[in-house]
Amino acid sequence: MAVPAHDDRDFEFAKAFNLRITQVIKPNPPAPNTPATPPPPPDTAFTGEGIAINSGQINTLPTPLAKIKIIESLERTGRGKRHINYKLRDWLFSRQRYWGEPFPIVFDESGLACDLPESMLPVLLPHVENFKPESSDDPNAPVVTPLGRATDWVACSLDLGDGRGTRPFTRETNTMPNWAGSCWYYLRYLDPTNENALVGKEAEQYWMVSKKADGTPHFGGVDLYVGGVEHAVLHLLYARFWHKVLFDLGYVSTPEPFGRLFNQGYIQAFAFKDARGIYVDAFKVTLQDGSLAFENQENAGPFAFEGQPVTREYGKMGKSLKNAVAPDDICEQYGCDTLRVYEMSMGPLEASKPWATRDIAGAHRFLQRVWRLIIDEQTGTTRVTDAPLSTASTRLLHKTIKGVRADMATLGFNTAVAKLIELNNDFTKQFGVDTKQPLPRAAAETLALMLAPFAPHMAEELWQRLGHTTSLAHAPFPQHDDALAADDEIEIPVQIQGKLRAKITVPAGSDAKTIEAAAMASDDVKKHLEGKAIKKVIVVPGKMVNLVLG
Repeated sequence: MAVPAHDDRDFEFAKAFNLRITQVIKPNPPAPNTPATPPPPPDTAFTGEGIAINSGQINTLPTPLAKIKIIESLERTGRGKRHINYKLRDWLFSRQRYWGEPFPIVFDESGLACDLPESMLPVLLPHVENFKPESSDDPNAPVVTPLGRATDWVACSLDLGDGRGTRPFTRETNTMPNWAGSCWYYLRYLDPTNENALVGKEAEQYWMVSKKADGTPHFGGVDLYVGGVEHAVLHLLYARFWHKVLFDLGYVSTPEPFGRLFNQGYIQAFAFKDARGIYVDAFKVTLQDGSLAFENQENAGPFAFEGQPVTREYGKMGKSLKNAVAPDDICEQYGCDTLRVYEMSMGPLEASKPWATRDIAGAHRFLQRVWRLIIDEQTGTTRVTDAPLSTASTRLLHKTIKGVRADMATLGFNTAVAKLIELNNDFTKQFGVDTKQPLPRAAAETLALMLAPFAPHMAEELWQRLGHTTSLAHAPFPQHDDALAADDEIEIPVQIQGKLRAKITVPAGSDAKTIEAAAMASDDVKKHLEGKAIKKVIVVPGKMVNLVLG
């Protein structure tokens, strides 16, 4: 880089060959009332940002501005061009594992790497008994990979078709890290039986190129990709990189593989560290009374693990923090449908949410109430009738369908579950076991269909018991009637001088005069208007009322 005063490698080179080292950046001056930054030691380079010195036209400029002025000068004089380089994080493509994709590479007797001809692909993994790599404390000792033990497979005799006949070779024993396959698997789904190409052009264009609702082209065959932040940064970064390479080579017709990315939030829980700062099993940490701390998260401690004090911290749930709840354990106790409903109802999908094992029981009780609403627990038969729903319940059912459809479209699963709970509570009051009134069949089937995305196993069982012989996965999702889904009454806020002072309830569709009259009749409004003159009344039908005082 030719800046020995400000690059460690250049500095070492200049010192070794006794070259002149000229300082061209000095440290930034200290901020007011803060101690000055000590200068770098004499035998080291200053690699931070600062103020340009000994640098001609950029003297006195801070480093960021100096860079801009240098680029502008190079472009103005035609000696250079502005360009941004993006760096990909090293993804450790070659790994000492068994289960990755084998490299189609062999080495001849001289150690020269040779690629296998297409007729020898794919390279299949051999059977091995031991999947663990072996390392040694000796840094010079070679690492024994799992494939290295398959000596009959590693040492092979092959004719590569290069005219040199059959020769001895040694196979590459590292494997690819599964990124190789996971970076383009979505393309293989489009044409999985194609034996001549990773994906045929017609299939690729059919699935990857489409039109939006407004008729404009939509590029990206995967409309929605849901994944955590780390997953997006790692896997999706390289999947896009891989896809763009395929696009540049002409194998795919879209520059982007994915239309939209949605990051779900973390599931959070308490973790505990011992005096060494090492995480301990969170499920064995106790309070002073001997109870488990993980199940009593409101308690502030002190906490102990195997008789020794530990500290508590809050963060994401994970194996490394030893605070991960095993889904299998929850499924064993409550069933996987309960786990799904609980996780979807914890909060907005994009938000990080605290785990609370005891709250799972609430999701379980909801599913039990739905089951008892439709199924007689004594006989196992359905509690349904062909009679129609009441007008009020019909309106609530259509409002729920409309709300759930809207929530599903925006991934608002928590609010969708809340609407289903409200609907089930209404049905239970009218048709619960205590009422001895059967639930209308149309309502039962609609409830099962809306429940299916959250509790698919239970919903499928209800669907079959309701007399259907095919899966509910093939049934259309319920549609609402806008007229029935509309509210009879709506609540409108009333502001006085821009401050909320009251809320009024009026019939849906009321005009401005009706809304104004209702606002003036409100006791809360009258109280805030005592002795004051109204200058102006602003009514936005269906939205708000604002009173401006004179």
